[in-house]
Amino acid sequence: MNRPTDRLTQPDAKSPSRHADPYRLQTAALVIIAFAVVLFLLVQARFLLISLATAIVLFALTSDAINFIARQRVGPFRVPNWLASIVALVMISTALLTLTSIILTQVNTVLSTTLTYTDRAPEALAAMFAWMGEDVEQAVFNSVRTVEVSGYLRSLAGQAGNLMQATVLVILFVGFLFAERIWFTTKLTNFFGDPEQAERVSRIMGSIIHRVNYYLLVKSLVSAVTGLMVWAVAYLFGLDLAVAMGIITFILNFIPNVGSIVATVLLALVAYVQFADPTMTLAIFLIAGTIQFVNGNIIDPMLMGRALRLSSFGIIISLAFWAAVWGIPGMFLSVPIMVGLMIVCSHVPELRPIAILLSREGLPEEDDDIGPSQGADKADRPPTSAFAPDPDSKAG
Repeated sequence: MNRPTDRLTQPDAKSPSRHADPYRLQTAALVIIAFAVVLFLLVQARFLLISLATAIVLFALTSDAINFIARQRVGPFRVPNWLASIVALVMISTALLTLTSIILTQVNTVLSTTLTYTDRAPEALAAMFAWMGEDVEQAVFNSVRTVEVSGYLRSLAGQAGNLMQATVLVILFVGFLFAERIWFTTKLTNFFGDPEQAERVSRIMGSIIHRVNYYLLVKSLVSAVTGLMVWAVAYLFGLDLAVAMGIITFILNFIPNVGSIVATVLLALVAYVQFADPTMTLAIFLIAGTIQFVNGNIIDPMLMGRALRLSSFGIIISLAFWAAVWGIPGMFLSVPIMVGLMIVCSHVPELRPIAILLSREGLPEEDDDIGPSQGADKADRPPTSAFAPDPDSKAG
């Protein structure tokens, strides 16, 4: 007689799990909706956000130098923080405008040279498949000949024209960041309402900036050497686009894993279209590939050491995601964004599993890696963050 009663009371014991399921579904739905909204905003505001992200990276690269200059003294006088910021902004503006002008000039050179090779390209590309038979060669020739190269070139020229607008916007963003950096520490303390928590956040941001700066400096050095070596190879072989290939190699090497492959294949393709000589093209491809392999797989990791600590698979995922969201600029920014994401997740207990997945050995950054708190001797220590203000700003 008691069995029916037990059966009636048994569902009540499971009722909490029944009520928890709709809650979990609701939470998952909200997370998916929030992710979709953020993704939509990232795509729609891509031009503005790419410029802002680039400005933050450039600001982080130069803020440490500004802090160093602002601590120097010439006799009884110290270099004012505002003067150091203005000098840094002028240098950044000059470098960006010069680099943009060089890129646009080389793009015009590549476009004009490509137009002269338009008639030769179908025959050269079709000849690569001659070993498969005349039918295949003719099919490839007909397919390549139908490609409207001029339309792609006009599209590329239009995208290159937006580069100058983005450069001006980046310069404006960097200028405003320099103007705001003096008050950032005060804003951070008032935002958290706890000086110790604000100090910890500041040190975490300093760790992100240090890692990104080191990565970009090493990558710039290795990419510059690789670009010069590729230019020398192309020049010795008499390639018309030797300078352009060197600059393209330098730029593409900032794209992890994929950039060096694309640069090498592009160099070989240009050489084959110009010379139509498989032996010479193979020689250029092997020499350039050896340069890329040695610099990218031996020199670069040796100089980078453990500073990056990123999973290779995670880099590929980040590269694919940001390429889908922001296109080519997203590929350049994928590693700095991933570095910041890994460090932030490593210091948030709830998100630490994500940092473990993103790290190379499953050992993300610890609290000890960001350095000790400044404590009572704060005034005697150098700023721990690139956002640190002028040391004498309060006195002024």
